Amino acid sequence: MADIATQSTGAEIDLPEAFQNAFRWMVLARTFEDKIASVYRAGKIVGGVYVGRGQEAFSAALAVQLNRGKDIYAPLIRDMAGRAAFGEPVIDAARTYLGSAKGSMRGRDGNIHRGSPREGVPAMISHLGAMISVVGGMLFARRLRGELENSVGAACIGDGATSTGSVHEALNLAAIEKLPLVVAIANNQFAYSTPTSRQFACKDLVDRAIGYGIEGINVDGTDLADCLQGFNKALSRARSGKGPQLVVGKLLRLAGHGEHDDAHYISKQMRASSLGKDCLAVARKRMIAENWGSEEDCKVLEEKAIEEVENAILQASGEESPDAYTHDWNACFSERFRDTQSDP
Repeated sequence: MADIATQSTGAEIDLPEAFQNAFRWMVLARTFEDKIASVYRAGKIVGGVYVGRGQEAFSAALAVQLNRGKDIYAPLIRDMAGRAAFGEPVIDAARTYLGSAKGSMRGRDGNIHRGSPREGVPAMISHLGAMISVVGGMLFARRLRGELENSVGAACIGDGATSTGSVHEALNLAAIEKLPLVVAIANNQFAYSTPTSRQFACKDLVDRAIGYGIEGINVDGTDLADCLQGFNKALSRARSGKGPQLVVGKLLRLAGHGEHDDAHYISKQMRASSLGKDCLAVARKRMIAENWGSEEDCKVLEEKAIEEVENAILQASGEESPDAYTHDWNACFSERFRDTQSDP
């Protein structure tokens, strides 16, 4: 069960159904990011690649309980599972990584900034806490327009971001206004290579909720069921007017900060600890043990994910990149200069 800092009164969740749903997106996310990492190492991606290996359960458990078209979701660089669960097509992710002009960012921005504001997914500004104030502002705007209704906003950050001023300011204001905001903190034990022991002095990140006058929940980030139940309670409280909720997922990043980082600073002892469990393997084992799905079901799901990812990468890699001389954002070669400037 989730370790709840203060009593929660969330509605009961249909665990088997939610578990199967979230597991599907976890498999797809892992498959996609494993492929993207290999494409990056082949030198076919401009910019960095940051995967959520080991964080898929925490990410998917939140997003499967949000309502697309009604709620607001601000995922980060390790939230491919959540993005997929919230409705982002794999082809959109592939197009952004590979710089296709048909992607959601039209090939104009780095792969980590993709989003779709009209569908409730603001494009990420920074992974260092900046999106909490963005989501808070969107919720406050809805309240002023009388359109808040029963919607909720979710913002994702990592343990490192909790040390930034933008997080404190945004949480403080959200608490005062009692906004229906859920902040998901993936405590993956490192801010790049800085361990949590050098990031904060409190015993546990969830303790910070008390200082803001809000409620906090600890969940086992390697346990999909615990994540689902924890987020269910937090979302229910936020929707019922209880104000912002903090959910901290305890886990270990099973990769480097990015694919350029070998994570040599993560000790063998930590990797072998309970934090180092692979949430995907744990979820797969639980699903089979509970008869929520068979071994064959899992294999079929994995095969479908491979096919979908391979098709998306193949399609995106064959699409045109943006043309700096024809797109409307070009400053140097805009239409009025085309007749007077020679091609480079």
